[in-house]
Amino acid sequence: QVQLVESGGGLVQAGGSLRLSCAASGSILRWSTMGWYRQAPGNQRELVATITNDGSTNYVDSVKGRFTISRDNAKNTVYLQMSSLKPEDTAVYYCNMQRVVVPRYNVWGQGTQVTVSS
Repeated sequence: QVQLVESGGGLVQAGGSLRLSCAASGSILRWSTMGWYRQAPGNQRELVATITNDGSTNYVDSVKGRFTISRDNAKNTVYLQMSSLKPEDTAVYYCNMQRVVVPRYNVWGQGTQVTVSS
């Protein structure tokens, strides 16, 4: 069974930094596109950043220059380094795995809360 476990969320003041981690078990990270999504109360879940199995990255405009997604295939872990945090970054952050080789599947983590105070 594939599981994703996020960690690293918490409360931080505006302008601060946090690093989220997502550890995968039951599947090899190397064969997957990994992503971070977030959902604020009353809002739909939105894409924050993705990293493909060859290391290509993509970011939503609102976090470009502030967030960095990375992966360590040896540790089967993906990270989201968040800097210059703003109150509007407050949300539950979810890790996502989209396996790109057969058998293909899509897995979500349980989420980790990030709260940025002004």
